[in-house]
Order: sequence, then structure tokens, then C-alpha cells
Amino acid sequence: MDNMGLGIIFEGNNLLRLLGGLWITIKISFISVFVSIFLGIILGMIMTVNSRIIRVITKIYLEFMRITPQLVLLFVIYFGATKVFGIDIDGQTSAFIVFILWGTAEMGDLVRGAILSIPKHQFESGTALALKKHQVYLYIIIPQTIRRLIPQAINLTTRMIKTTSLIVMIGVVEVLKVGQQIIEANRYTAPDAALWIYGVIFFLYFIVCYPISKAATILEKKWASN
Repeated sequence: MDNMGLGIIFEGNNLLRLLGGLWITIKISFISVFVSIFLGIILGMIMTVNSRIIRVITKIYLEFMRITPQLVLLFVIYFGATKVFGIDIDGQTSAFIVFILWGTAEMGDLVRGAILSIPKHQFESGTALALKKHQVYLYIIIPQTIRRLIPQAINLTTRMIKTTSLIVMIGVVEVLKVGQQIIEANRYTAPDAALWIYGVIFFLYFIVCYPISKAATILEKKWASN
């Protein structure tokens, strides 16, 4: 086993280190998604406002976040902000900023689509009940929007978990970085350890992402039949 490099995973606290790195990945992903859902709902409502200026501004923001690679955004925040503004931002904070900005744009567009898909008569019914506009959104529109968004939000979570592998480039010690450290530390004694370390990392990503992805599929089928 040791000759194949598999034993490296179980030496010392290597496995615990990998799990610790996975926790960093999960923490950044889930916090970013949670904040993105909250901000995305607000952004999505703003995107439905009948104002050309607001539509143009939100469209530019959405397209910018979609077109620009997340790695470039990480570099801009982590290196650019430090150099230009003299702000000391660590890797995890930079990751939170980038993923929240990206997630908010994605969720905002999903919310916009969900709101526009709600039949117009529901808005009219709320108005007929003497509800104010914010009450119509609070009691009628937002609850339906959230229900339609949950599967998409779950899918966004899996995308964020996988995309967090990029934060290794700004020095965040997540699961991929830990794997690289273990491989580097044993490059002479176990030159084939990379295969097994990356195999374990793949498995860790799978056992985290698959249940989440499966939950999204189940919810979509369940609610589509209602």
C-alpha cells in the first residue's frame, strides 16, 4: 500500500487535514450562497422595476459577473485591492466577496425570471385585497419565488463548491491546497501519491455535491407535479 502511495493518506493527520480543507470549502460555499440568496432576492426585485436606467445598470452588472472568470475576479480583489487601495484582504475574505458578488448576480437573474413567471392576476389580486405594493411582494410574490428558487439555489451551491477550487490560487488552504501540500511533502518517498490524493479529493467533492444535486432534482420533480 505504501509503495502505491495510498498509505500517505492515512499517515499522521493527513486525512484529517484533507477533511479540514474540505470544511473550508464548504464554509465558503454555503455562507456565500446564503448571502447571495438574500441579496439576489432584493436584486431580482429591483431588476423587475419599470425603469430603463435600473435595467441597464443591473444588466451590465449581471453580464460583467457572467463574462468575467471567477479566477480573474479573485485576483482583482485579492491583489488589486491590496495594491491600489492599500486594503489588507486575506484570501478567505476575497473568496467571500467574489462568490457573493457572483452568486448575487446569478440569483438576481433567477429571481427576476421567477417573478416574471408568476401570473399577473396574482399581483392584481393582492392589489384588490387593498394590499400595498410591498405587502403584495412580501406575502404573495416572495413566498412563491422562494419555492421556485430553492432547486436552482441548491444547484448554485454545487457550482460554488466546485468553483472554490480556484481559491487555491490566492493562498487559501482549502482541500485542494492541503492535497498539494501533502503531495509536495512526500514527492521523494511516494512519487505516485498524487494519483491517490487527488482521487480522495475527487471522492470528497462527490460525496458533498451528489446529495445536494440529488435533492435539487427531487424538489424540482416534486414541485413540478403539484
